[in-house]
Amino acid sequence: MGLAEEYRRQRAWLSWPQTLAALPPLAGSTVLDLGCGAGDLSAELVARGARVLGIDGNEELLGAARTRGLPGAEFRCADLRSLPDDTPRSDGIWCSFVAAYFPELEAVLRSWSRFLVPGGWIALVEMDDFFAHEPVRERTRELLAAYVEDARRAGRYDFRMGRRLEEALVEAGLAVHQSFSVPDLELAFDGPARPDVLEAWRLRFERMGLLRSFCGDERAELVADFLQALAHPEHRSGCRVRVVIGRRSDRGQTPR
Repeated sequence: MGLAEEYRRQRAWLSWPQTLAALPPLAGSTVLDLGCGAGDLSAELVARGARVLGIDGNEELLGAARTRGLPGAEFRCADLRSLPDDTPRSDGIWCSFVAAYFPELEAVLRSWSRFLVPGGWIALVEMDDFFAHEPVRERTRELLAAYVEDARRAGRYDFRMGRRLEEALVEAGLAVHQSFSVPDLELAFDGPARPDVLEAWRLRFERMGLLRSFCGDERAELVADFLQALAHPEHRSGCRVRVVIGRRSDRGQTPR
């Protein structure tokens, strides 16, 4: 299974209609889809009447997005940390499951906000406490906690970014308009995981080369224990999928 297809399958497990319904009216608006991947959410935005510019750093995923032939959508390759100056000013910015790659999110949000019109919005979707699943062994819990902290300190990834979204938006000079959690069959669920969800987690662990290096000889046992916890009849998830929508000031001032 290719990465684009794997991501597409994962998208089906989140409550996207609830999230998209919280956005301002999209008909006739211009939206930047930052970290657009294979264009799954770009397609949803287009279906609701938006013109979309999808930006991502992965050419393989962008190729899949372009093959969709979405009317009113364009896809470009660029570094999300520093969008090109010719990026159009837009009514809204959509960014799902990308914010965690920027542990210093406030600075990135300030940069993105330059491309919002006065009163424009930004919608962030991100998970919080990614590995918070029980029951696992104490050693599994210790190793994952250490890995999470190492990733945060090194600036690679923030596995607890969901809880920081509101603060980051405010620090970037935007007003928080809405904030809520949504269910997710892969990340935020109780009870045993479905077989397809277990397979998705197995594939994710296969991709996590840095976790393999961090755990060394303990990696195989950690993964087996974690997957067993997901399949356990009494599985409980402390992970949450957070949605936060902010707005730029109507005064048209560039966020600080």
